[in-house]
Amino acid sequence: MTDLTDQVAIVTGASRGIGRAVALLLALQGAKVVAVSRSEAELAELTCKTKGLSIVADVSDELDAQHVIAETLRNFGRLDMLICNAGVGSFNQLEDFASAEWDRIFDTNVKGTFLMCKAAVPHFKERKKGHIVGITSDVAKRTFPHGTVYGASKFAQDALLASLRKEVRPHGIKVTTIYPGLVDTHFNDTTPGSPEAEKTHLRPSDIAQAVRYVLEAPAHVVVDELMLHPFTQEW
Repeated sequence: MTDLTDQVAIVTGASRGIGRAVALLLALQGAKVVAVSRSEAELAELTCKTKGLSIVADVSDELDAQHVIAETLRNFGRLDMLICNAGVGSFNQLEDFASAEWDRIFDTNVKGTFLMCKAAVPHFKERKKGHIVGITSDVAKRTFPHGTVYGASKFAQDALLASLRKEVRPHGIKVTTIYPGLVDTHFNDTTPGSPEAEKTHLRPSDIAQAVRYVLEAPAHVVVDELMLHPFTQEW
């Protein structure tokens, strides 16, 4: 089993929901967590708990992505794990989607993953080790009405990670894709914690435990893909 003590891990979208749960759990395991988000206030509160590093950044901005990696290396001297969790979404009929909403969703979900991986991979290649975890969605494997734009972004993100997995494996780098089903978070401007969601949704801590599981796999093991659903969700 891989010991996470003193491992340096970047978590994007860390201020809320899944990202926050991942950052807190990794810190609890002894990892040095670099929490990344656009929300400065929420990051500051999180960093008080993780005792790590917080960086306010927009993952869809190439200079910001490069800055995150550079600051991580400046503070810790290396990077071991990159958890690409930042994501946004909305749902509507195709003809009612504004092109700006397409850009917003694709910029975060696809471009953000691309830019963070692009900035991190050269360091991983130099060290001949590293682990990238992309948290996508089960809709990367299925379609549904009103999910045209969000679903398309998740299919694209999934393809990016799957191709990257084959590209970097010869360099000793692992790539894992996690596909959560319904999770009780602030996603799509909802408020978590409702009695109904507690019965029908996963908790962010469930996804955090999945991230921990794949990161702690022995060096000779890679979990390529992992899908999680609440028991009440049909698949």
